[in-house]
Amino acid sequence: MSAGRRTRCVVLGLLAAGLTACGVTDRLAGGEDHALEPSDLVDFEASVEVERLWRCRIGSGVDDRFLKLRALPVGGLIIAAGHDGEVTACDALTGDRVWRAETDAPVSGGPGAGDGLVAVGTLDGEVIALDAGQGTPLWRARVSSEVLAPPLVAPGVVVVRTGDGKLFGLSSRNGSRIWVYDRTMPVLTLRGSGAPALFEDAVIAGFDGGRVVSISLSDGQLRWASAVAVPSGRSELERIVDIDADILVADDTVYVVTFQGQVTALDARLGAVLWRRELSSHAGMGLDRRSLFVSDEMSHVWAFDRSSGASLWRQQRMEGRELGAPLGFDAYVVVADAEGYVHWLRREDGHFAARIRVKDGVLAPPVAAGDTVYVLDRGGTLSALVLP
Repeated sequence: MSAGRRTRCVVLGLLAAGLTACGVTDRLAGGEDHALEPSDLVDFEASVEVERLWRCRIGSGVDDRFLKLRALPVGGLIIAAGHDGEVTACDALTGDRVWRAETDAPVSGGPGAGDGLVAVGTLDGEVIALDAGQGTPLWRARVSSEVLAPPLVAPGVVVVRTGDGKLFGLSSRNGSRIWVYDRTMPVLTLRGSGAPALFEDAVIAGFDGGRVVSISLSDGQLRWASAVAVPSGRSELERIVDIDADILVADDTVYVVTFQGQVTALDARLGAVLWRRELSSHAGMGLDRRSLFVSDEMSHVWAFDRSSGASLWRQQRMEGRELGAPLGFDAYVVVADAEGYVHWLRREDGHFAARIRVKDGVLAPPVAAGDTVYVLDRGGTLSALVLP
């Protein structure tokens, strides 16, 4: 399967039966493959030059698996994992390897970090915690199914979203279970999970079926629930409204986007809808102080006003290139595609400003620390990109 026509797997809710089917990335209709051919690269006059500062090898990458293993800035380190179980910390300035840990597990979610530890999840339903400074093993804990989203590490608690619709709160000290929150899975879902987010002493999480919940971090009790998308259509495929993109929280506002649904802003304390716009995405979102950026199912990049939801601009000239979540960085929006191109758009109008190619195609969103953008490609190469 070529990167440009990559399809996502759709998993039936009868998990015990092990039944799977494949759904398309841009739209689902009658089970046919309607994936868009990737558009040609746009010619433009670059207004800024991007340079590669260094590269660091991170395990074996993810190969052909649809796993959004990401890079994560932690202090002066950039930590990332490969599906082969290797977790590596590179110096953020030089790219030199500081430590490497072999977990001997099929890592599929993460890393997450905080409370002095780094946590990853596996396809076998295991959560593995390592010391953030040295990579030494701390503990392992069993959850109910595969972990496809990065664990959220909060003071005293590691929150883990599992593929069967559960949210676990584990002790950050020893991995023991503190609480579990469970929701019924729809009949048909996309295979994927968005990472939860922390707001004060609560966890905000999205679930298949288009529902967002606020859970007490200490005991897992429900504080509020909000339906941000309602399933509609004649077939189960048409009725998929999953939340596979990471939840974002900023300035007392929760931002969430659903597949075949909407992008929505919610009050973080009450769950009330502040604004919503029709839009479908599983790739994800990014923020800056003024705007919310979203890569939709067609690989169009949108900019919305964070306070009102008003559309500021849309960049359509990367259609079909399987974009990941955008990153608001300085005066730019940075977004990577399945062929390994990292595109820099002007934040003010979405026009192309620069482009650079990393070694392999990219699934995980770029991340930033200081004046550097870090991109982890599917082959396991971590690249540090800077504006000279």
